[in-house]
Amino acid sequence: MKRITVALAGNPNSGKTTIFNMLTGARQHVANYPGVTVEIKQGKCTFGDYRITCVDLPGTYSLTAYSAEELIARNFIIEQQPDVVVHVVDSSNIERNLYLTTQLLEMNVPLVLAFNMSDIAMQKGLVFDIEKLSELLHCPIVPTIGRKNQGTSQLLEAIVQVAESQKSDTSRLVQYGSEIEEELAKLEKLIETAQNTLAGKYGARWLAVKLLEQDEDVAANAPLEKLGNTVRNSVAHIESIFKDKPHIVMADRRYGFISGACTETIRSTVEARHSLSDSIDAVIIHRVFGLPIFLLLMYVVFFLTFRLGKYPMDALEWFFDSAAVWLNRSWPADSMLPLKSLLIDGVIAGVGGVIVFLPIILLLFMAIAFLEDTGYMARAAFIMDRIMHKMGLHGKSFIPMLIGFGCSVPAIMATRILENRRNRLTTIMVIPLMSCGAKLTIYALIIPAFFPDYLQGPMLWTIYIIGIILAVIAARVLRNTLFKGRTVPFVMELPPYRLPTARALLIHMWQRGWMYLKKAGTIILGISIILWALTTYPKPPDESLRTLAPHQAQLEYSVIGRVGKAIAPALSPLGFDWKIGTALIGATAAKEVFVSQLGIVYAVSEGGEHPAVLGDKLKKVYTPLTGFCVMLFCLIYAPCVATLAVTRAETGSWRWPIFQFAYLTVLAYVLTLFAYQFGRLFE
Repeated sequence: MKRITVALAGNPNSGKTTIFNMLTGARQHVANYPGVTVEIKQGKCTFGDYRITCVDLPGTYSLTAYSAEELIARNFIIEQQPDVVVHVVDSSNIERNLYLTTQLLEMNVPLVLAFNMSDIAMQKGLVFDIEKLSELLHCPIVPTIGRKNQGTSQLLEAIVQVAESQKSDTSRLVQYGSEIEEELAKLEKLIETAQNTLAGKYGARWLAVKLLEQDEDVAANAPLEKLGNTVRNSVAHIESIFKDKPHIVMADRRYGFISGACTETIRSTVEARHSLSDSIDAVIIHRVFGLPIFLLLMYVVFFLTFRLGKYPMDALEWFFDSAAVWLNRSWPADSMLPLKSLLIDGVIAGVGGVIVFLPIILLLFMAIAFLEDTGYMARAAFIMDRIMHKMGLHGKSFIPMLIGFGCSVPAIMATRILENRRNRLTTIMVIPLMSCGAKLTIYALIIPAFFPDYLQGPMLWTIYIIGIILAVIAARVLRNTLFKGRTVPFVMELPPYRLPTARALLIHMWQRGWMYLKKAGTIILGISIILWALTTYPKPPDESLRTLAPHQAQLEYSVIGRVGKAIAPALSPLGFDWKIGTALIGATAAKEVFVSQLGIVYAVSEGGEHPAVLGDKLKKVYTPLTGFCVMLFCLIYAPCVATLAVTRAETGSWRWPIFQFAYLTVLAYVLTLFAYQFGRLFE
């Protein structure tokens, strides 16, 4: 006869002892846990070919080891490693009871949930989608009524099934947000490299969580001296961001996980009292009003971004314009002219043309950080979940897509939260359709140049929404073709609303802004110099100067001019000339280079004599329709080199970045062609 050891855990008054009695009957005895006066009960029962030993652990609300009961329950599970842990849940008070569930999931134990008192839950008007909730939590759930001896055989069947099945990894179901996850990753890496036996016993993830929560029992029994400074630094960093202890913030995240799971799988048929957070969510994630509220908030963000960012952006434009004028006037005549051209036409026109948009970038990043830190962005993902499901994806895929508003590279890396490979590949393929910070540089050039103040916010909102819609449609097509299969469910965490600290907002804004500045000072500077050289050399022959102005002849005879002329026929149906074509080529390295290259082309074409604002030059040459088509094409077409590289790294194959490059470029061409040709009918 096969033997199974089962540990029963649960909150006080959850009916755990009743379930224990229901399973074991009179075949039980009581003893003190070694070294303490807290009692534990053991009993036995037979089910089919199995002899099951049940251990009734002390009632506890959590496993944080603040009391003897909590420590005993936790240590028994870790030390004795029972074949199955049955968590008895008071299903009439579900959210409080599931907090212990999240901690058991983090311990990655073979778990069965017994939803006890299900009759009382029904009387309260609670209706559970047991199948879906079971999928979300990666463990079977059995409704029971202990006092009526209902659900016994089903519970025993679930125990045997879990004991005999392969254990799935549940330790990472609860996500703690980017800041805490980064610190956990550091600790996990150190724990694994330390080759400590406790890492294999506890699991590196769980041990890292406990150390970050400053669990005294784990810290005392884990001789990991090398981790001391790292733990202290991580704790200090989290406290500086959230103005709270890590264990408080992490508890909030667990309740957010619980709230998301309950919102997706439980409905109430009667009126219930709501917390302030529930009252806000009743409006924010309303089935009808949720999406319009999300779109309205995005509109307000973009409107304020342009309205407030206009003044510092004008100041930076004046600064670089004045620097170019001063350098042009003070440079000795006929002295080192190539160097003069490099500084004015290459560095100032190229890099300066990108840096002037830094205020808008910072404001947008701060607004997004505010929405993330308050907990609203998690709600946005929940709202989009309904749409995403129709497209064959889970709403959690929207989280990497939201990160894509900052940069596609970390967004693609964030798809690791998706366990299903088909969902992950689909999400990676559509993330470049999100308007990243680099694309915002292009929008910030085009929109003020071609559209009046009252249309600037709506135009930016429109281009962002187009990207989201295209991503959703592309995901649907990919899921119906290349990535067919069932969508794996996830819990949509709904963290409690928090008022973000000014320090946290400034840190998030500056981190992303600093990345932008470093990119401008390194990659874009290097590319700008190369593009300046390609725009300046070779020099035109004397006969060209007889028919064209010197600077125009120089531009058209250069390498970049020849390439632009070669691709011009293909771009003409889109409303683009060869100058825009050369900028698009440069932008495959980094999207900001589009602005740099246009700045260089127009600076060289005018010989640096009139370093006027680039937008003023563009609106003299192109129409608003062309400006819109440029934004549309840049939104969609081939992702930058860094994005292609991280796609290769995350997918493990070159075929996916090649496919990504090809399908997005073709899609960009087709949609821009339609937009331009259709728009011409109304010009």
